Amino acid sequence: MAKPRLLRIVRRVLIQILATVLILTAVPVLALRWIDPPISMFMVGDRWGAALDSETGYHFAYEWVDLEDIAPMVQTAVIAAEDQRFADHYGFDLVEIGNAVSTRMKGRSNRGASTISQQTAKNLFLWGGQSWLRKGIEAWLTTWIEGLWPKKRILEVYLNIAEFGRGTFGVQAASRRYFKKSAAQVSLAESSLLAAVLPNPLIYRVDQPGPRVRKRQQWIQAQIQSIGGASYLKRL
Repeated sequence: MAKPRLLRIVRRVLIQILATVLILTAVPVLALRWIDPPISMFMVGDRWGAALDSETGYHFAYEWVDLEDIAPMVQTAVIAAEDQRFADHYGFDLVEIGNAVSTRMKGRSNRGASTISQQTAKNLFLWGGQSWLRKGIEAWLTTWIEGLWPKKRILEVYLNIAEFGRGTFGVQAASRRYFKKSAAQVSLAESSLLAAVLPNPLIYRVDQPGPRVRKRQQWIQAQIQSIGGASYLKRL
């Protein structure tokens, strides 16, 4: 009799844990479909790190701007640079994942396969670094974000929380810092330059672009035309 009772208790506890996890995931993700996030976990980590290191000259900049106030060229530049199948996948780009696995099996450097949806989940809720735990939580959150948010909302949040330089988060703050204008006014070249540093904005610089960033900037401009430019956004 004791064993069936123990199994019932274990099952009830597991159900309660699962229900708690579901609620703790669904409620904040669903709320952020309409509520603009005042900060992200990456921003918290960035500011905390600067405070611990007593970093001189550190300046934090974050200014939310709605998607309609972000130049279409910025939107398409980021999609062309980071996730060209953004309109078609459900959070995970299986083609790029396959390419990344193939590249790794050949012994070459790791190839990125994270989608805009995955990066949004990571930047908004998680921490930096590489671990299977973080990737697992990221995949879980990505599934919920894709299920509860429209694509335009995912893009809007990503463009507002992505890091474009030390302490600079979001295209509005980046546009004002580097180009002295709003995100609605940036040019094609400027949009491509912003997108070019996204793989590693702490190494690649918008204000001091090296040959690699310039080459990527030119590639992104060509890719914008390849994916159809502003007409791509109509598919979201």
